[in-house]
Amino acid sequence: MRICVINPNTATAMTDVIAVAASAVARPDAEIITVTSSMGPASIESHYDEALAVPGVLRAIADHPDCDGYLIACFGDPGIDAAREIAAAPVLGIAEAAMHLAAPLGRGFSIVTTLHRTIGRATDLVAHHGFSRHCLGVHACDIPVLELETNPATADILEKACREALLSDGSDAIVLGCAGMADLPRRISDAIGAPVIDGVAAGVGMLTAMAAMGLRTGTASGEFAPPVPKPYSGALRDFGRD
Repeated sequence: MRICVINPNTATAMTDVIAVAASAVARPDAEIITVTSSMGPASIESHYDEALAVPGVLRAIADHPDCDGYLIACFGDPGIDAAREIAAAPVLGIAEAAMHLAAPLGRGFSIVTTLHRTIGRATDLVAHHGFSRHCLGVHACDIPVLELETNPATADILEKACREALLSDGSDAIVLGCAGMADLPRRISDAIGAPVIDGVAAGVGMLTAMAAMGLRTGTASGEFAPPVPKPYSGALRDFGRD
């Protein structure tokens, strides 16, 4: 089976972190393909960034049509519904995947994300994906996405934020709210004594199981059927479908 893991931003250093995390949990029969978006923002930290990251996600899926699953490796799950319309295999976002794995691990989980301004988006995703009863709080460590790899204090700052989230929310698990944190869950889990879930690993695990079961996105309702063919114009002219 082939699982395509898409970094929706253009930072190749983050793709490298994502690739290691994805490969670490992949089944022996799974080939992991990691893709850096060919267009869009260097990092995704606003609604504007997220909107402009979606074309790159869709292009990555179109360029890799023969995969058994697609993982959108950004905690905003950008373009996930549009991606499900054009992909022939299941599509997951790392936020959705991480919440699915965190929910059974205790009474509830806390999310620790990057900047404070992204708390609202994460909170919206909790409700959208159906985890309002399970998520007990959303917190920020206030490290910009592109500084996660360059700030020597990242691990310590994130560990402190996760520990405080557990205590303030009374939660039993932590969901990390950025793909750029994918190299830290084991270290933080050992330090705080609680499960810490990275959505990249969670998503790869779920997609390989779905592929092994022969599952794909359902289209019976018509909502996730392929988009109606029509021309697009301007900068999006290449996204039109025949």
